[in-house]
Amino acid sequence: MADNHEAVVDGIRETDLNEDMISGAIGTSATTRIDFEEDDPRHFPGMDEMLKVATDLQDTSERTVQLTVDDNSESPRLEMESSGPSSLPPWQTPAETYQNGHPSSQAVIRPGTAQKIDHLKKWSISTYKYTRQYLSERFGKGTKTVDTELEGQILLLKETQVKYVNVLKLAKQMTNHFQNMVQSQRSLADAFADLGMKSPELQDEFNYNAESQRSLVKNGEVLLGALNFFTSNLTTLVHKTMEDSIMTVKAYESARIEYDAYRTDLESTQAGPRTAGTALKAEEAKQQFDVQKEKFDRLRGDLAIKLRFLEENKVKVMHKQLLLFQNAISAYFAGNKQALDNCIKEFHIKIKNNEGKQPSFLEH
Repeated sequence: MADNHEAVVDGIRETDLNEDMISGAIGTSATTRIDFEEDDPRHFPGMDEMLKVATDLQDTSERTVQLTVDDNSESPRLEMESSGPSSLPPWQTPAETYQNGHPSSQAVIRPGTAQKIDHLKKWSISTYKYTRQYLSERFGKGTKTVDTELEGQILLLKETQVKYVNVLKLAKQMTNHFQNMVQSQRSLADAFADLGMKSPELQDEFNYNAESQRSLVKNGEVLLGALNFFTSNLTTLVHKTMEDSIMTVKAYESARIEYDAYRTDLESTQAGPRTAGTALKAEEAKQQFDVQKEKFDRLRGDLAIKLRFLEENKVKVMHKQLLLFQNAISAYFAGNKQALDNCIKEFHIKIKNNEGKQPSFLEH
């Protein structure tokens, strides 16, 4: 055997970890031939040593296993090394590890991480309670806090805003139609004047009609200025003043749901058995409830004040705008140019009268 550089090991069979013979794969009488070089007669690590290394690998994720070959020893040995920050190459930061030859990111704890995690935890709990309370109210299983007087004012505000939005829409449509009519009258006046110069036999008639249309255009521009002033102020009232109050209403309703959610938790905690753990939990629930109650009361007071000011401002603004609208419309269709001009002066409305022409660069 030595001459052929081969060593035969008899009686080696395939077994499981309990050293029981496994039949079928190799056979009970099979032999296995292992080749060794005479210059390197060392053996590989045994099963016991490899099992020990595998067990140690489960206990730590920061160790590496190396198969070390020492020239002075007779067999290779398995060694475990702890990889610390100092063992990383200069181009690899401690925040990176390599898996299968590819860099993989690793969580790095920074000074502000704990605060962010705590904030996220509180936000998640608050959102869960808010959603639970909202759904329980929608399905009729939960109780809600109701301020009858304030709820009536909120409902009236929402209905009023819808009606005012419709009025604004119709007023803008009327203004656009009237503007188109004024533009048509201006074009018609120019056409009459042109025909008057080219038709001597009808010159007087064309000129009379041209002057009439120009007069209507001037009065129409005055009325158009009044209509634009009306729609502009109504737009401010609907989309700014009322909308600001609507946003406060939404904040109030959100605070009310949060308040009821924490109130429900407090009542549920207080209704349970009294132990040391539940007493501490009830105290914490009471503190959270007090914070939400203070927020809810503050928003309720702000909303009540805002609704009162909104009503006063709405009456004041609409009294002025409705008076302007009535006087301007009546004066225009009655042909009372003096009354129309007085109406414009009373409300300090500036009229743009350039007859549809762009101003010259000398006018800038």
